[in-house]
Amino acid sequence: MYKLYTYIKVLSIFTLIVILTNCGGSGNGMNTTIADSSTETDSSTDEFNRSEYKGLVFYPKKLSSTSYTLTQLDDATLNALNKTQKLKVANKLLSTLFYGYDLPTLEAKLDAGNFIESIRTGLNEDRTDKEWLENYIVDDEKFSQNNYNEQVAVNILTRFYAMKELDSYFLNNWVAYILTQTIMFSPAYELESTHTPNIARVYNRLVTMLNVDSGMRYISYVHMMSEDNWRRFRSPEDNGREMMEIFTLDMDDSHVPLAGQALQNWKLDRESDTLVVSLNQNRKPLQLFNTTIYNGDDFYREMAKSDLFTKGVTTRLVNFFFPNTVQSKKTQIVNSILSSHPEAWQDILLQIVFSEEYLLHTTRAKSAEELFFSMSKKIDFQHRTGTFHEFKNALEKMHQASMKYKLGKLERVPLDTLSFANYHKFIRERMLLKKSNSDKMNEYKAYDRQGWSKNFIQNTRYTLDETDGIASLESFIQYIFHATISRDATQKEMQFFKTHMLRNESETNTTKVPSYAFNLIQKNQDAHKQLKGRESHKRDIAIMVLDYISRLTEIYTLQKVK
Repeated sequence: MYKLYTYIKVLSIFTLIVILTNCGGSGNGMNTTIADSSTETDSSTDEFNRSEYKGLVFYPKKLSSTSYTLTQLDDATLNALNKTQKLKVANKLLSTLFYGYDLPTLEAKLDAGNFIESIRTGLNEDRTDKEWLENYIVDDEKFSQNNYNEQVAVNILTRFYAMKELDSYFLNNWVAYILTQTIMFSPAYELESTHTPNIARVYNRLVTMLNVDSGMRYISYVHMMSEDNWRRFRSPEDNGREMMEIFTLDMDDSHVPLAGQALQNWKLDRESDTLVVSLNQNRKPLQLFNTTIYNGDDFYREMAKSDLFTKGVTTRLVNFFFPNTVQSKKTQIVNSILSSHPEAWQDILLQIVFSEEYLLHTTRAKSAEELFFSMSKKIDFQHRTGTFHEFKNALEKMHQASMKYKLGKLERVPLDTLSFANYHKFIRERMLLKKSNSDKMNEYKAYDRQGWSKNFIQNTRYTLDETDGIASLESFIQYIFHATISRDATQKEMQFFKTHMLRNESETNTTKVPSYAFNLIQKNQDAHKQLKGRESHKRDIAIMVLDYISRLTEIYTLQKVK
């Protein structure tokens, strides 16, 4: 395993050398440093953690969670909360990571008392069968493979649904996805100058480099120098200005001519539709990033090495996860993260999403991906071949399109009337109101294969009292509320459902009993008919309750707990 890990990292360094050769490296030579590799040591402290190119470290050691300076939520604090609060916090964390558990599994994990630590530990383990996974998501018997509709973007969405383990591979895909939603790494397939393969190139490069523990400076440096990035910002002045504004928040117009001069020999050739770096590079010294640079390689490298870079990317990600937080608080969060000296994207992102500030004190709208992928696992959602093409199209209608926009998702969740109406429509009609036909599990093209499965409403998930139909109904309704929005139905809500679902036992007897269509303990001498009838009634109850829940603000919101 160590030798394979070593080989991958050497290959990654070789890739950098090729990139620099093609893109015109500094006239001062490569000066790439790799320490003596004669002794095999632990990967966290081996020679690759010290390999660098002119001060740009390739594989810095990631921070441990104990080194985070933004206060983290720990299990002691979580366990001190009441049951409803614990469910809300756990689901907030899981939803943020595009994941979820069915209610019995989640409750068992919370009861164990080490929920936070178990999630952290899992994110450091590699448990995914990647060969199976990557073959599965391109199986055209199960998932439509089309030449239109940016299939590579559809595959990325499909992967989050298909991944079973919340492990290191899941995390690296999630980090890559978050980064490609921002202005920093968006492939911007809306532009005429970009092509569908740019989506895969940007995203897959991020995942590949994250898989071998590449640092955020090195990843950004490679991205900024790539043709994919130049397809967004196509002239030396434009590219130089945007990279400084995006990654270092440098809005000083006097720096733009210097950047343009450093990049004077770079261009996206329109006729050949490719990035060209010619030999007429700048030879005059230029002062940027508190150092002297000459050419494009110097420009991108020194930018990535600067303290302004760390502050810039941290600010971008804090703004992404705390859109409703006042600026003074966001500044405090940024400064706290910076004091931990992050060098990996995980150092920033995990420090944010596991923080007390985020999990306990912050409210924001869920992105459609956060809701869809987490809910899919909570309700055992079954797909059909076209599900993820539909999801991608729905994201566009919600103005939450994945990796489409030149400047990323400036509004992560647009809440104008039309955008939210499409959001609600997709979640309600394509997820919550559809029960999967269990007889169609092998018919992936069948329209009624899509929906939540019978496992979601199996009798073991609630208390079925064969002598009390009303108590059984109440228990079932509460289960659905707990499983989807982490709380009890209120007394008013329960009365609303019971008013509709109960009737008088007879005209003269005002004792309430469940109406026929909502009777979970219906009797029939034929056992098969009894089971079929009960399952039908259970489905009708579930659909009615889920229809109501689909209209609640909280299903679309990550709420504060304190």
